[in-house]
Amino acid sequence: MSVFSFPERVNEYAARLVATVVASSVVSAFVLKLPWVLPVLALGFVLRVAWGPRFSPLARLAMATAPRLWKPKPVAGPPKRFAQGIGALCTLGATASFALGYAALGWGLALLVAFFATLEASLAFCMGCWLYAQLQRAGLIAPDSCAACVEGD
Repeated sequence: MSVFSFPERVNEYAARLVATVVASSVVSAFVLKLPWVLPVLALGFVLRVAWGPRFSPLARLAMATAPRLWKPKPVAGPPKRFAQGIGALCTLGATASFALGYAALGWGLALLVAFFATLEASLAFCMGCWLYAQLQRAGLIAPDSCAACVEGD
């Protein structure tokens, strides 16, 4: 197993719990004007992209909690990793925007993350996963990168 591995299957309910915390953290940070929350969220996204749930305290907590609340629902991992990568880019961009004095852009990127995390948390719609599937259909992501995706998972 590679140091930078990500699970082939993830529990959808754990992913939705992570999304719930991300969305509520961004909205709380926005309302309370706490931009320091954004680099913390960015670090969490980077940890999840690079190592899956292994080093992310939030992902580990979600993995431990979700099965106690719901029966696990395995879904394809590569699209979730792709979605986490988009979240990482947006929160890193938001962090950089604040560092460069562009608070409006920073909040805009952060609230975009909150919007898509809310869709995941409440409706089980993962925009990053949807985009991954479109890129795979267009041939921009290799079909063998996610066998479950090709099978229609």
